[in-house]
Amino acid sequence: MLKNEILQIYGTEYKKNTVRLLEEADLAGLIPSPGARIGIKPNLVSASEASWGATTHPEVVAGIIEYLQARGFNNLVIAEGSWVGDTTSEAFEVCGYNALSAGYGVPLLDAQKDKFHKKDCAGLQLRICDCVDTFDFLINVPVLKGHCQTHMTCALKNMKGLIPNSEKRHFHSMGLHKPIAHLSVGIRQDFILVDHICGDLDFEDGGNPVVRNCLMAARDPVLTDTLVCRLMHLDPADVPYIPMAAALGSGSMDLENARIRVIGQSSPEALPRERKIVALQDAVEEVESCSACYGYLIPALQMLKEEGLLDRLMALLPDKICIGQGFRGKTGAVGIGCCTSGFDFSVPGCPPTEDRIYRSLKEYILTHEERQIRLFFKGLLLCQISFLQAAAIRPVLCPVFFHAIRSAVHAAGRPLRVVDHAVADPDMGLDIGLRFSLFLDLFPERSHTDPERSDIVLPFIAPYFF
Repeated sequence: MLKNEILQIYGTEYKKNTVRLLEEADLAGLIPSPGARIGIKPNLVSASEASWGATTHPEVVAGIIEYLQARGFNNLVIAEGSWVGDTTSEAFEVCGYNALSAGYGVPLLDAQKDKFHKKDCAGLQLRICDCVDTFDFLINVPVLKGHCQTHMTCALKNMKGLIPNSEKRHFHSMGLHKPIAHLSVGIRQDFILVDHICGDLDFEDGGNPVVRNCLMAARDPVLTDTLVCRLMHLDPADVPYIPMAAALGSGSMDLENARIRVIGQSSPEALPRERKIVALQDAVEEVESCSACYGYLIPALQMLKEEGLLDRLMALLPDKICIGQGFRGKTGAVGIGCCTSGFDFSVPGCPPTEDRIYRSLKEYILTHEERQIRLFFKGLLLCQISFLQAAAIRPVLCPVFFHAIRSAVHAAGRPLRVVDHAVADPDMGLDIGLRFSLFLDLFPERSHTDPERSDIVLPFIAPYFF
């Protein structure tokens, strides 16, 4: 297989298609010797099954192992280090790699627990796991997917799994793109097999898989990522580490002279252009955030958006939601993670999980909206109560008063529901039941049986009804 070749195969028999692709690429002919120590590097960013669109399918790695063992290559190891916040050992179990290891007799190497050393990577000193230097041949098995900070991730970025957690954090403080490009010099990829089966095009942690049932084989990581940009409707210039890596000599971006071949029959379908993440990023101020922290925030915001809560959150904030190491020691309104511990409201954790962020921000919304509504009605009550106490004008002013409430609530975009279960009060000239429901529906997220709701409502209605 030539350096400027990329092979593709389509179908749902992932293990069988992997073997066929490797035969077509003549992988065995690229390996220096039968006794070579071969590292296999999947993407197990977190403990989530491959069907979620974040991790490498174990069937693909099984195909690689079967191909190699059938040709006498038995010195194999599967090496990976999950992102900060998840443990590789859990990912090995959840993603099916413990069973894979036991079935084929191939050991697993947890790079999070490996020792490391500094290495000069084209003028940039980076810390790299010691296991890398023990490999005679490295097979990279990334997932083609989106990324909340770099737009996409595939061959080049997957090497981050072979650096220690401390260096992963350091990458973000250096701007992410430059160190990824230099890492391509420090860790040589000898062969690439891309899992383009069902990657999530928005979030690197998965959850929104886009099924394509495709595998791709290549030898050039820069060329591979350039093709991925084309497939994802991205300009490689929007992913700066790609042209940076090309400038450092790690590969070519020349797709015009690349040989892209499809093995067997296929009907490739273009990937969608729309990205959920674009709209969500507008709500965030990110400075040197780690992938895991940012990667958990974006899906949490998506859940809030689906419930109609994101716009309400942003309406409460003077600034955007802040996240990242760049906010250490600083103050602000709302922040995510321990780096924003000095903020008025900060979701704790390093990193806080997606669910924790979602629940914390939702509670923030409800608490602060209730506080604003309390203040609004308290002020309105003080202005109106002296007039409403005059029995002669109460029938006239009450409708005006509640019309004002309806208008204010409508302007705020809050739901109102009229309940026709009248409890007559001739002196007031209005329906108590209707007014009670109006107040209740200011907080539709709260349970109707929540005692706190009644506590909120009754102090406001009592002066008018009793």
